[in-house]
Amino acid sequence: MNWWNTMAPWITACLFFCFLLEGAEPEQFAKLCAGCHGDGGVGTDRGPALVNNRKLGKRSEEQIERLIRNGTQGGMPPFPLAESELRPLARWVHALNATAYDVKPEGDERAGERFFFGKGGCGSCHMVEGRGGVNGPDLSDVGKQLSPGGLEQALDNPGAGSRERTASGCPGWAWCPQDQWAVVNVRLRDGSRLRGLVRGRGKHNLQLQTTDGRLHLLTDEEYDGIEREAASFMPPLNATAGERRDLIAYLSRRGGIPIGPMRAKAEIPEAAIQRIVQPAPGEWPTYNGSLGANRHSALTQINTGNAGKLQLEWSYAIPYPRLETTPLVSEGMMFLSGPNRVCALDGRTGREIWCYSRERTPAGKIAGDAALGANRGVALLGDRVFFATDNAHLLCLNRITGGLMWDVAVPELPGPYGSTAAPLVAGDLVVTGVAGGDQGIRGFVAAYKAATGEPAWRFYTVPKPGEPGSETWRGKAIDVGGGATWLTGSYDAGSGLLYWPTGNPFPDTDGDERGGDNLYTNSVVALEAKTGKLKWHFQFTPHDLHDWDATEPLVLVDTKFRGRERKLLLQANRNGFYYVLDRLSGEFLLGRPFVKKLTWASGIGADGRPQLVEGNRPSRQGTKTCPAVRGATNWYSTAFNPATRLFYVMAVEDCNIYKQSKLGGYEPYHDAADPPRKYLRALDVETGRVVWEIPQVGAPEANYSGVLSTAGGVVFYGETGGGFAAVDARTGRTLWHFETNQVWKASPMTYMVKGRQYVAIAAGGNIFSFALAR
Repeated sequence: MNWWNTMAPWITACLFFCFLLEGAEPEQFAKLCAGCHGDGGVGTDRGPALVNNRKLGKRSEEQIERLIRNGTQGGMPPFPLAESELRPLARWVHALNATAYDVKPEGDERAGERFFFGKGGCGSCHMVEGRGGVNGPDLSDVGKQLSPGGLEQALDNPGAGSRERTASGCPGWAWCPQDQWAVVNVRLRDGSRLRGLVRGRGKHNLQLQTTDGRLHLLTDEEYDGIEREAASFMPPLNATAGERRDLIAYLSRRGGIPIGPMRAKAEIPEAAIQRIVQPAPGEWPTYNGSLGANRHSALTQINTGNAGKLQLEWSYAIPYPRLETTPLVSEGMMFLSGPNRVCALDGRTGREIWCYSRERTPAGKIAGDAALGANRGVALLGDRVFFATDNAHLLCLNRITGGLMWDVAVPELPGPYGSTAAPLVAGDLVVTGVAGGDQGIRGFVAAYKAATGEPAWRFYTVPKPGEPGSETWRGKAIDVGGGATWLTGSYDAGSGLLYWPTGNPFPDTDGDERGGDNLYTNSVVALEAKTGKLKWHFQFTPHDLHDWDATEPLVLVDTKFRGRERKLLLQANRNGFYYVLDRLSGEFLLGRPFVKKLTWASGIGADGRPQLVEGNRPSRQGTKTCPAVRGATNWYSTAFNPATRLFYVMAVEDCNIYKQSKLGGYEPYHDAADPPRKYLRALDVETGRVVWEIPQVGAPEANYSGVLSTAGGVVFYGETGGGFAAVDARTGRTLWHFETNQVWKASPMTYMVKGRQYVAIAAGGNIFSFALAR
């Protein structure tokens, strides 16, 4: 045993050396490549090193073959080699960058972990699997990022590897060095100084992280000098040979966060929870700005008197043309999402601080909007950012570094589950829903402990046979009955109730195998946030045959209704009716049409059920029904202004002809003689009466923008023609507009940083942020 312990590291090294020399350096490399990349691939001034190259380390042999065959844009020329020449060359280059995780150098992994978090002090700066500090990169997957040689180099000469990181917008053929994590001293204009780590930098701004983990988002109006220190913040490793061996063994086995709750113990401070329940002035810490989903802000700096002076402050691009995200802002940092991507920006300048991304799920494994890349945002709580991936994983990222802290798979059952909604924080829990109801799933809402990702509870929106509610299903469809939960819900911290909207039953427009009301589809379910227990429910469209999901915002307001103060839930539903409910009891208070094209029901009865009109069932010959399948409105945001007592909604006047398809079921068709029209409408909160409206120009399907209301008396929204507009909240008079010439898929928000109010919205593949001209 002693002999093996002594010789094992040498044997491993020899085996690895033999692996690298398999076939030795190919003759083609010396002829074609060494002139630029150097003998053995060590690099020259004409080409990068191929040894310990992080980019190459992430590529497969097949990808390296394609790289050699096709070349790079503006850089390496293509080499059309025969397969017999190309394959050995690609294999040799790939072997140069075998990761430490693949090789797994010998050593005591447990001892290395103790050294990392103890004597070595590594954990004071670096985080691994949610444990550690934030004054350096997250190392949870460092074993797959570096080769054994690269790992050794990072420990012995920490500053050397920093040159390998390139800017996110850097072309693949170029070298774009960044100085993120460089140490700088900043001289402020008030005479004070800051020392810290560069997280982002432009000509006129600096994003600085001081060693206490705080971010300072600065512009050149606040500093007049930046001096970079030559040395890395991380010192060279100081360890015995055994400690070094064990540390390398520990780091080499860090291959990423395992799926499941975080292993380390953690708790969420109460102060962090209160920052979400009662946001600081000017912050936007949750999807709709507040947990009650009323997209109304108390900010007044931008108002009816000066909105015409708004100007574009900055823009930020994400490589996806149909962004649906609503940015969040807390302590000056903005957090936004794209398909399987989360980025943190400086809220004043749009400068990127970090981005986290993962590969999108291959086509065919998920369906619907999730497969198309739709994602509506993130949630925040303390030092954590929560995000749902396209394949329905809930992720927790560190707010400062963007490092992954935990990753849980949300579905328990097989099926085409996806996710598109922003999660919602409720106390110390984070709650999420799922998409996929149009493909046949059993919908649910699930809550997890925000600190660790441990499951807390799960509520299924389609009951099992024999459970309460199953009597409303007759036929075979109950097993995959839909009821997806693909829009963020609302939370009332005072009552402890969580409200979540549910989607259509499945099959969408064919009810033959799902007789009955089909609970709890097309409903709002009020759940005890701590336990997931059903408190009450209200179904807007029983036995839906027209795909009218109830996944529209559930707006919680405290206001006078019919002469008394009430705690209300407001919703403009896809079925064409505006609803008012008592949110504590679920009592139905009002149901009134907010569109004129409404043929399926004559009204809503005193019991809250629709009064159906005969002749609206989908048929073989085709049945014209209003609203259309996309609804009288949809998932985009709504808002209530307590000063005007108006409820603002984007409304669609449209109908469809529902006709049996060749594939079974029924499909909607448009009536060319009756084209759709979209309106921004202001409704009287107590009656649902339309007080004013603004007709839109263009196709309604080009506009999925919602609204933002402010105490400055302004309503912001996306015009169907591609403009971003501000109107008077009382009259609808247009105050300002900006032509983005983009298709709208997102809703606006507002925030304040250092005394200046901004309004931001995603348009196409860009985030635009506006403020008053100085």
